[in-house]
Amino acid sequence: MDRARGAIVVGASSGIGEALARELAADGYEVGLAARRTDRLREIGESLPTRSYVATMDVADAEDARERFGALADAMPPVELVVVSAGTAALNRRLAWEPERETIDVNVRGFAAIATAAVTRFEERGIDGHLVGISSVAARFANGGVPAYNASKAFVSTYLEGLRTRARGRDPDVTVTTVEPGFVDTQLAYGSFWMCSPGTAAEQIARAIRGERTHVYVTRRWRLVAWLFALVPNAILRRILS
Repeated sequence: MDRARGAIVVGASSGIGEALARELAADGYEVGLAARRTDRLREIGESLPTRSYVATMDVADAEDARERFGALADAMPPVELVVVSAGTAALNRRLAWEPERETIDVNVRGFAAIATAAVTRFEERGIDGHLVGISSVAARFANGGVPAYNASKAFVSTYLEGLRTRARGRDPDVTVTTVEPGFVDTQLAYGSFWMCSPGTAAEQIARAIRGERTHVYVTRRWRLVAWLFALVPNAILRRILS
């Protein structure tokens, strides 16, 4: 009998996280579902073809989230894959502090709390694990309407690169994948250009996981957008994105 494999998806109650949990279950993983909406997680878990585990988690409370992550992983088969998909965004041209603070708490502190918990767990247990972080093409430029969101995703992408550099040549072998989606049809979408469904995004991310890719744009055409933003002078970008 094949050994059971565990995967945890943080932010699994909707959008990319939910769709990816379904993809991973279809690939044979027993899936740990973590988010704030417990009832929704249970509903998703009951629909999966493999065994599921549910943990109520608010990554904005970083220390509590780390404890709940550990308890969830302890209840599962060996966790080989962790996906951090939890995130928030708020249009905030008036620079109200509360939405900026919440974005930083979730997308920066919460992300780093779970990412470090996952990597240290792999290392302490000698597991050749895989960490996947959902960043955004927004990491590639600033935006006057959602300044904290874009900055937080730049943090996520750079932090994952740091973890990937740290993992190089170490034992166990930990793979780190950065996912930078463009517009995906979720509540966080602030545009519709080249928008894809959460299911399409999850399919492409699942392929990247199977191939142990280090970086992927979703959909792939967003690679062109990232390349163009790297070439356009900042003065022009500020006019476009103010």
